[in-house]
Amino acid sequence: MSYTVKSTEKLRKYGSDAETKALLYLMNFRFDSDEIYYFVVDFFNDLTGMDRMATNLWDLQSKGAHGVGPKAIGRELVTLFKNYMSDFPFKAYILFIGSVSEALRINPLLNVFDISNIKSKAYKSIKAGLVEEGKSKEYIDDSNLTDDNIESFLSKVTFVIDNDRKPSEYVKEIIKQHPNIIPEENVLNAIFNEIRNAQANKKNSVVEGVVIETTDEVLNYCRHLTNNEIRLMTLQRIINRDPLNQNLPLSFVDIYNTWPPEQQRDMLEDCQSSLCRALFNKNAADGFWFLFENTYRLIISNPTDDVQSLFMQLRAIPNCIDRCPDFDVLSLKYFISVVKDGIQK
Repeated sequence: MSYTVKSTEKLRKYGSDAETKALLYLMNFRFDSDEIYYFVVDFFNDLTGMDRMATNLWDLQSKGAHGVGPKAIGRELVTLFKNYMSDFPFKAYILFIGSVSEALRINPLLNVFDISNIKSKAYKSIKAGLVEEGKSKEYIDDSNLTDDNIESFLSKVTFVIDNDRKPSEYVKEIIKQHPNIIPEENVLNAIFNEIRNAQANKKNSVVEGVVIETTDEVLNYCRHLTNNEIRLMTLQRIINRDPLNQNLPLSFVDIYNTWPPEQQRDMLEDCQSSLCRALFNKNAADGFWFLFENTYRLIISNPTDDVQSLFMQLRAIPNCIDRCPDFDVLSLKYFISVVKDGIQK
């Protein structure tokens, strides 16, 4: 079993926005989003989600254009079809589109749908477009372009329509369960742009013609972002500080100075390690964001309170600290200091 990379492309500005929206769709909007950890950029396709052990792949083709007709949609499906015919374990095939013509959908109110919502005439045009485009691509074996293969493939495709949803709406989904920490529109847009730029930078290397034997080998080419990286970008923007910065937070200096000089560095490193584990502990992600939301709220409401006072107030909130098992007393005070210094910068 092998896979050969074909037809990678340079990122276009309008396309990059669509691809970042598509990434955030995979990360936050699907019923199985929690299973997706890696986001592989322009390797198998425009974007491919992958679980932690690289055993399942969510393949996505992104088209940022608007008013796309059925035949053009068929042409856009060609890379998804190639992957469907491969031996690799693609779990989902997704076409992410800016908007579509009225000729496509039976129910125009559905923005996420399968072929059951496609008009019969449009379905025929999609098949024709896929066959036409497939025959023009050297990486598609013409013998695979049979009615049975195409119909089986199309039955597994999910169509997602963006309909000009704002970038900020996609970012909000990262922290939707914690409305008290959702920042202003300009900060949400800045987070989106940062994710988009990080995604675009993954296209700097050339992988055209690369052959891999197993799905995990894709990670060797550094064409991916992780769920953790994106959440870290979000947190960093909200508190105006990199939470994993190795510098000593000013709000933590008084606690730091109570320790013997020969033990200070070890104590600080332990606190930083605990914060790193808490931030990236998938099993306690909701607990971390709940703790952060309450820490953020207390600091905003009580800007003159010191770290000890904020710590005691957090302890009084039921289940606030217990849901984040990676913190102990000192590392939690360190985290409070990091958030406090960032907000009050």
